Amino acid sequence: MKSFNFLLKKREEKPRKKGITMVLDKGLGLETAESLMNISGDYVDYLKFGWGTSIVHEQDIIKDKVAMYKSHNITPYTGGTLFELAYMNDKLEEFFQEAHDLGFEAIEVSDGSTTISHDKKLECIESAKKDGFEVLSEVGKKDPGLDKELSLDERIEYMQNELESGSSLIIVEAREGGKNIGIYDKSGNAKEDEIDYILDNFDGNKILWEAPNKDQQVFFILKLGNDVNLGNVSTDDITSLETLRRGLRGDTVGKI
Repeated sequence: MKSFNFLLKKREEKPRKKGITMVLDKGLGLETAESLMNISGDYVDYLKFGWGTSIVHEQDIIKDKVAMYKSHNITPYTGGTLFELAYMNDKLEEFFQEAHDLGFEAIEVSDGSTTISHDKKLECIESAKKDGFEVLSEVGKKDPGLDKELSLDERIEYMQNELESGSSLIIVEAREGGKNIGIYDKSGNAKEDEIDYILDNFDGNKILWEAPNKDQQVFFILKLGNDVNLGNVSTDDITSLETLRRGLRGDTVGKI
């Protein structure tokens, strides 16, 4: 039982359908990750092995980390860059098999760093689903110039198509920095009018908003409530975000 539990704002328990927190693992050691999950694992729903980190570390370590995260009722998944590399090299079947062998039950499908036609991306989502994976797909480009070429209507159309093709959640691209891309301006401030437009035309419960910075997390919690889905959260900020969700910090106390 948690201390001062009578002061704690209630949250849906895992497995959650809303109020999802996706955390970015940038290469934690097994013992460090396990210690972190022992104290904060209740607040994490998805754990992304960022970029190509699953390649540069030993397979046994990755396999042990995947199993450890799953033991905390967390869904670990491979970052989109790994999928894009597999697609570029015509190695999707091998990629799916390796992911299965490592214990992953979910993968991210994206086209943020490469050029994949939208129809091909939808086929990849369907293929991954048929292969037994949960799919989280990301809409948006990592290059700010290319990302700006996507109109809001195109972005929403792609999101809807990917949802219909089998993605469980649609990730709105913001990168690790959360500035000058997608729904954020050069200073990292949320473009509220664009967010409102997206929400007017797409199911918000199916969106995972990348919000790596505290001010962005506060914005979404105050705007959409503590059960908003937030992603690309640093491992250092798991507890911090949960206190924001629970109204335990000055930014949200008495406001949610």
